[in-house]
Parts: sequence; C-alpha cells; structure tokens
Amino acid sequence: MGTLQMSKNDLMLEKARDYDKDGSIKREADKALAALKDFRQKFPFAENLRTIEWLDPDKLFKLNPDEVGEFFQNLENIFRLLGYSSLNSSNVYRNARLQISDLKNLLRIVVDGRKSLAQKMDALWEKIGGLGQDKYLAKKIIFCFNYESGTVLPIFNNQHLRHFANRTVDSSSGQTKYFSMGQEYGHFTTELLKAKNSLPLTRGWTVMYFTRFLYKNYPPPDSEPIASSERKTGNVVTDEQLDMQGFMRLLGDLQKQGKITGEQFRENRSLWMQQPSEREGLSLRLKKLLNP
Repeated sequence: MGTLQMSKNDLMLEKARDYDKDGSIKREADKALAALKDFRQKFPFAENLRTIEWLDPDKLFKLNPDEVGEFFQNLENIFRLLGYSSLNSSNVYRNARLQISDLKNLLRIVVDGRKSLAQKMDALWEKIGGLGQDKYLAKKIIFCFNYESGTVLPIFNNQHLRHFANRTVDSSSGQTKYFSMGQEYGHFTTELLKAKNSLPLTRGWTVMYFTRFLYKNYPPPDSEPIASSERKTGNVVTDEQLDMQGFMRLLGDLQKQGKITGEQFRENRSLWMQQPSEREGLSLRLKKLLNP
C-alpha cells in the first residue's frame, strides 16, 4: 500500500518547525515591526482622524529641491527592512502631494474600521497617478494602518496570495473568478490567516514573520518581491531573466528614439516587475511605439 499523502496543513507545520533555526529572520521581522510602530506614532491617523487633515504636503514630497517626504520615506523603510525593494517612481509621491485632498479622503477610508479590506482596496486609488494600476503602494499604506486588526498581511501581489493559499490551504472556500481586485485580495488574505492561525506554532507569529516564512518555503514561480538574505545565486539564466533582458533592450531602444523619457523608462520597468500577468500586453503596446 502507498503512504498517505501529507495534508497541506501538516506539511506547513513540518516546514514551520524547521524554519529560521538561528532566529535571524525573526530579528529582521522584529526590526520592521518596530519601524512600523514608530511610523504609526508619527502619523497617528487611526487613533486621531484629525491628524489626517493636518497632514503637511512636505511630509509627502518636498519641492526645491525635490525630495521624498517623511511619510513615504518612513513607510518604504518598513518594507525595506522586510526585504522588499522600493520600485516606485518619485512621480507617485509628487502626485500624492499635488492631490493631497484625494489622498486624505483615501486615508480616511483606510482607517475606517467599518470598511472591509476589500472596500479599502477597491477605493478610488487610481485618482492619484501611479497609485491605481496594481495598487502596490496602496496595499502598503493599507497594511500599515490596519496591522493591529489581524486582518492584513504584508503581501502586495494578488497572484502571490493565490499561490500561497493554494500551497497551504487544504480546502479553499469558493471561486474568485468574478471578484474585484480588492475582493480577491481580501479573500486570499483571510484564507492565509486562517491557515496561520490553525497551527499553535504559527498562530503566535507576527504577520511579518509569517510572510517571510511563506516566501522562503513556498516561493512563487515569478520573482518574489522579498529578497531573502538566504537566497542562493548561481550562473543559471532563467527564462524570466531572458525576458527581462529583452524588455530592458526594448525600453533602451525607445529611449534612444526619444519615444519615452528616463522617468517613463523606470515606470515601465517597475510595471513589468510588479505585474507579471501584464508583461505580454505591456511589451506589445511599447513595441508599437518603435520606429520601423
């Protein structure tokens, strides 16, 4: 007789027992949590709604000379400590300053305890240029101001959420085909948090530490946004790396022909990296701009 297949839950427990034996990843996650708590003290929007109204434009983006403001600097530092890279164009932060009233309205939704995670995600972030396409930065903001609710994870890619749920949840509840981006994000976040809390060992972990565990033990097929210090490097060139090289050549050719600016080069590179499902369409649109 064949051996019984191990359940996803049991497999996760086995991986959790072997995870981070020297505690180095936990120390990194704890530093990120300390930075988050410091950020929340500086910007106590959830505790005092009036502080949103008092938000100074210079806290978002400074002019003369141009410089990212304290709000976004501190926010990005939290996720840098977690291993995320910041892929945002400075235009996003500049736009947030220019449309500060729109941002304040979005922040009020973010800290509204009556709103679901899906509603916060599906708010009109696209009103601010650069915030609405994949909502990568919006997800970071939502996470920071809802961390203590126990309903969010620092995973900002819907495909990664789905991948992790497929690998760790024994019986997923329902189809998400017709869900909005926010509904899908909320659904898979809930599924993963249930999986986390189903095991006494992982139940006590912070969501930051749990997220590092997921990326370490269940790496998505595309390039993970969390750059673990333990990742091994080699001389093997992957298909994705080849695709990336081709896309970078395309951007370089467009810039040489004057079809895109340096800023647009960086923005399109960020889009390519953040939205694997959109790469083919993005490449096709850009190729149409090339001179024959």
